[in-house]
Amino acid sequence: MNGRGVRVRLAVLLAALLLGATPATAATAETGITAETATTYGTQRSGAPSVTVDRPEAARGAGVTVSGKGWRPGALLTLLVCGQNMIGGTNACANAEGRTVTTAPDGTFRRDLPVAAPPEPCPCVVHVATVTGEPATADAAFSVTGHPVEPLPQRTGGERLSVLDARLEGGGSLLTWFGAPPKRRLVVTVANLGPTPAVDPAFRLGTSRGVLAPSWEDRPWRGTVAAGGKERVSLDVELAAGAYGDHLVSLQYGGTVLVEQPWDVSRPWGVTLFWILLCVVVPLAVFRAGMAVVDRLRPRTPARAAPGPGGVAATPSLPWFTPASGPPAAPRQDPGEGAR
Repeated sequence: MNGRGVRVRLAVLLAALLLGATPATAATAETGITAETATTYGTQRSGAPSVTVDRPEAARGAGVTVSGKGWRPGALLTLLVCGQNMIGGTNACANAEGRTVTTAPDGTFRRDLPVAAPPEPCPCVVHVATVTGEPATADAAFSVTGHPVEPLPQRTGGERLSVLDARLEGGGSLLTWFGAPPKRRLVVTVANLGPTPAVDPAFRLGTSRGVLAPSWEDRPWRGTVAAGGKERVSLDVELAAGAYGDHLVSLQYGGTVLVEQPWDVSRPWGVTLFWILLCVVVPLAVFRAGMAVVDRLRPRTPARAAPGPGGVAATPSLPWFTPASGPPAAPRQDPGEGAR
């Protein structure tokens, strides 16, 4: 220790003695400055996203100002009022009254959010989450005046499921090319890291497109995942008829999203080809039918007989007999013979 450090240490001990503190307390006070500085520096380095509200409670139809810091600059965020501390995912949130905001270059934001009654009872939170890029979320406790309050659901089991591997199996068919609902099968390898087995776990399967929230449906699986064991789980996934574009398949258990699998659905070009053929064939058929009607209603002119030898028009033969089989001609009489 150099001479300056010795002098500082002696000054601290002398001040402690004058104030009636023990040497041990003085030593603690000396090192407390360094510890406090290190703690503050560590909080600034962490930069975890946070969110706050200007009031802890508001009535339905009112507004609340939501502020946040520590977010990724230029990130698109969604703001929602959710019930049951958002244990059930976005299904517990008032999605129709949600708002979006883009963070400033310093990672902060400020946005007014209308207060709406979530579909689930309180305790409620204001949930903020990123839409694209690296996922990040933060919640702020909030209460909706007059909204029912119920205790949070308690999980009795000690199972803890995680996904080791996931993939989408299957492919399109000719019917899908013509607009039939696309179908796939989500195959996941689930491991139980908890101390108790998971009997007939109730999964939730969600599908979404773009920035829209997933549409969840319950998919219970019949079976048991032993403690420390793993099982292969297969769940059928089906989209709406004519769906195409980039979709996302999510698997949730116990309010936690276990896996998200992208699904690129090709456009149903057969439907486009059908409409093109329809636009060509129908006008052509109408044109042909119109021409047939015009040809039937058009007046016809009688055909003239072609001139025979000597410029005299030849009499057309009757259709019911041929010239060779016609009736014999009457014998020609001389006028002189009749006068005798």
